[in-house]
Amino acid sequence: MNIRHIIYGALLAASLLVSYVFALPASVIISIIMLIAGFFLLIKGADYFVDGSSSLAKKLKIPSLIVGLTIVALGTSAPELAVSISAAASGSNSLAVSNVVGSNMFNIMIVLGLCSAIKPITTNDSVARRDYPISAGALILFVLFALNGILGRGESAVLIAALIIYIIISIKIAQKEQTECKDEGCADFSPLRCTLCILGGIAGIVLGGNLVVENAKFIATQAGMSETLAGLTICAVGTSLPELVTSVTAAKKGENDMAVGNVVGSNIFNVLGILGVSGVITPIAVDPSAITDCIILAVVTIVSYIWYLTGKKMSRAEGITLVSLYLVYMAYIIIRNYM
Repeated sequence: MNIRHIIYGALLAASLLVSYVFALPASVIISIIMLIAGFFLLIKGADYFVDGSSSLAKKLKIPSLIVGLTIVALGTSAPELAVSISAAASGSNSLAVSNVVGSNMFNIMIVLGLCSAIKPITTNDSVARRDYPISAGALILFVLFALNGILGRGESAVLIAALIIYIIISIKIAQKEQTECKDEGCADFSPLRCTLCILGGIAGIVLGGNLVVENAKFIATQAGMSETLAGLTICAVGTSLPELVTSVTAAKKGENDMAVGNVVGSNIFNVLGILGVSGVITPIAVDPSAITDCIILAVVTIVSYIWYLTGKKMSRAEGITLVSLYLVYMAYIIIRNYM
């Protein structure tokens, strides 16, 4: 049993306990269970998709470097992608945007904060010079596009184009730094198993995304929560579990570059890729509270970047501060919802 199974077991046990203590209606209890099932399908589907795609890429002689920068990056962002696309397609624009913003907030404050608290994260030059600034720049670009209250198809296409350029540049730079690519980390499946993993993974992602959106909306309605609050809390935390598990595990093993790279890379994919694809499918209305949350996220991203540069590391105290700020932010958005 790995850490993800323990987390899901704890979530299910906690939800049943809350249901018992507060005597929730059967429909709400069922929705909570279905929501957790949706998160499970999302993350397991992403795992199978990454394993199958990586193995297929290995058979096709595609370097693992390119696999890591494309397939694996897409796989870790697949839960957010599925939830945001499902939300946008069903007209739940607030949920589509807040899921991405909430996930990025969770990644920076909780995932990066916990990793720093476990072991101070030393500065990586490529992340400091390229990835971290691009993460902040992508967010600022989205805010500028959304100031008029809507993210149109043309603006969304610009976000996708920016992501493609970022991937191409990252691959070229990485190829210069590392001429030989190692494939030992890729799974070695038969062609049939590759196909089943890819198709099964996609099916799990799509089904899980629908379950999360529908049940999160129902639970939010029953609890008097707005779609924005549901996206910033329920959906954001659930879809960020892959980043949390991956980065914390990497930090414990002393792989600081992997921990911070996973967080920053995921945030770039979330803004440019997920909001871009969602906006191309259907223009997304962006309410003022979402703009406020984006500005808060931009400030936190810039502050954490300064801490990352200062002293060539992010210290335990700074990591604990990030986690504490997240708790303050959670209190703020909950109070805002019910005022």
